[in-house]
Amino acid sequence: LTAGYGQERKFSGPLKPMTFSIFEGQEPSQVIFQFKASPPAVTFKLTGETDGIFQIQPDGLLYHNKALDRETRAVHKLQVSTLDAYGATVEGPVPITIEVKDINDNRPTFLQPNYEGSVRQNSRPGKPFMYVNATDLDDPTTPNGQLIYEIIIQLPKINDVMYFQINNKTGAISLTLEGSRELDPIKNPSYRLVVSVKDMGGQNDHSFSDSTSVNIMVKENIWKAPEPVEIVENSTDPHPIKITQVQWNEPGAQYSLVEKEKPSTLPFSIDQEGGIYVTQPLDREEKDSYVFYAVAKDEIGKPLALPLQIRVKVKDINDNPPTCPSAVTVFEVQENEDIGSNIGTFIGHDMDEENTANSVLVYKIVDQIPKLPKEGLFLVQTYSGVVQLAGQSLKKQDTPQYNLTIEVSDKDQFIDINDQIPIFEQSDYGNLTLAEDTAVGSTILTIRATDTDEPFTGSSKILYRIIQGDSEGRLGIDTDPHTNAGYVIIKKPLDFETVAVHNIVFQAENPEPLVSGVNYNTSSSAKFKLIVTDVNEAPQFSQRIYQAKVREDVAVGTKVGNVTAKDPENLDISYSLRDNTRGWLKIDPVTGEIFTTAPLDREAESLYRVQVMATEVGGSSQSSIASFHLTLLDVNDNPPRLAKEYTGLFLCHPLHQEGTLIFEVTDDDQRSFPSPHFSYSLVSESSRNDWEVSRVNGEINIQHPP
Repeated sequence: LTAGYGQERKFSGPLKPMTFSIFEGQEPSQVIFQFKASPPAVTFKLTGETDGIFQIQPDGLLYHNKALDRETRAVHKLQVSTLDAYGATVEGPVPITIEVKDINDNRPTFLQPNYEGSVRQNSRPGKPFMYVNATDLDDPTTPNGQLIYEIIIQLPKINDVMYFQINNKTGAISLTLEGSRELDPIKNPSYRLVVSVKDMGGQNDHSFSDSTSVNIMVKENIWKAPEPVEIVENSTDPHPIKITQVQWNEPGAQYSLVEKEKPSTLPFSIDQEGGIYVTQPLDREEKDSYVFYAVAKDEIGKPLALPLQIRVKVKDINDNPPTCPSAVTVFEVQENEDIGSNIGTFIGHDMDEENTANSVLVYKIVDQIPKLPKEGLFLVQTYSGVVQLAGQSLKKQDTPQYNLTIEVSDKDQFIDINDQIPIFEQSDYGNLTLAEDTAVGSTILTIRATDTDEPFTGSSKILYRIIQGDSEGRLGIDTDPHTNAGYVIIKKPLDFETVAVHNIVFQAENPEPLVSGVNYNTSSSAKFKLIVTDVNEAPQFSQRIYQAKVREDVAVGTKVGNVTAKDPENLDISYSLRDNTRGWLKIDPVTGEIFTTAPLDREAESLYRVQVMATEVGGSSQSSIASFHLTLLDVNDNPPRLAKEYTGLFLCHPLHQEGTLIFEVTDDDQRSFPSPHFSYSLVSESSRNDWEVSRVNGEINIQHPP
């Protein structure tokens, strides 16, 4: 009887280095090997990691007197020597290795008796939000230590639908598609799962198992449209100004803003924390409301959910003076008209919001020419503009025509004619030197012009614009409505490589048209020189993630892709790889071409990810990183194998009936069909005489006729 086998499958032989494999847990006093001594050796000696288990008889019979335990010691290093009659060593010590083979004698155990977790309503299906973990002391390279997780109970289980799923190998718990749609903390704020773990890959009736309880709290979905926002027009506060916030249910989302029907020219921005900002003062008279959408995407640019609608209303301020449709309004009045008669209605307009105090107009007669036969012959209704005869009846022979000057005002403004142009306080603002990485939004210069028209009217309000030297719109000018100061800000990043010197010319204008005969001239313009200095910037990749596909059996040295980066300073770039953990790839440091350097193996890793670094050659050696993802396409490069280790199989002889053994076969290649197609045969001719092999539901059925 033997409990183990040497490499040569023999049970006796001369003393030489050998390795034996013995299953743990076998009964004691099991023979391992019979060593044979060569004269003058007469006896054997055993040393090493015997642990009081292994012994050798004088005649060379090696055996163990206790059951082995792999979890105590997986490998025993022994030494065997032969001795002569005087106890002197004749041969050895010779190394003998005992490998203790695993049996399934340990139960998997969860690390915790209870797990607590939480998940947001409408979270992505398939994305893990928690893990459960179990351990098994058996050999993880054998089915004995291969663990399979399964959800066996979900409470409550609505309409018999599972809202949760588990990765049977990693223990990662995530939502199903139904769970992503249906979880509602108002209806069911918590769920309880019972999760089991089995060894033997879960495929054996004799596998051990354990279970644990998982309590999951459902949190409210925070990806919701915020309340509509009101923004006061023509704000003089520094921009950008945060106006509202959105947030995806999990960290790491990438946010952006879009308009529904046209390319985005929004005066709004969003940061990667979900904060939404207005980037410039708004003008209600130009646009009184905005509707746009906030989008959340994952790391590869796939939308995580439907966009959220953002509504912004621009709140009116009294920033527009009343206007009249024409400079002169003509009314006719009959002689001897009764006092109090309506002789006409004077109409003014205000662009501020209707039906608010900002657009309520007040009318007042400030002059009557001639003042004959007396002043106050006319009056105007304060809010309607209706002009009435007030003092007495009129006679044409006394005065055929009267000229009335009517003042129209709202609560803050009244009509003034625009007969004065803005004049700059200085015509040359000199030179300004800025680094090209000066932050967008920075105020770099304050300019000022004055206008002697009536203050705080459209005739005296000043708007600045750049008429020369900034064709790409990198600069902007905001006007302080109270002081008419102009703040020159950076709207787009400066770029030394594009334009190093800007010769800027400003123009100051009024929103109200100038009266006939008055024109803007050189007094309404000014200049300054903006000098942009170079900053050493990191190379820029043409894309963030590069992807390629290749068969796993391509020859070593095959080109599988290439990356490109450009240095803003036009320095040379050197490419290198990072996280090339398997050493499968190399990159040409000059061209960015990527080649294989070793055989690829889809079964080891089907999607191989590396990082590509582009580094300046010279300068300050700045660098940037992009990702390269290589998908390996399967080829049939793996032979079939037994799905598990079969031990302890026997048939009693002589056979009284047909004996059958069934073996399960698998293949590590990707399965393109419901099940792989295997053919089975017996190798030796003698076996074919005594045994038959056939397929039974994809498994091997080996039969021995009686």
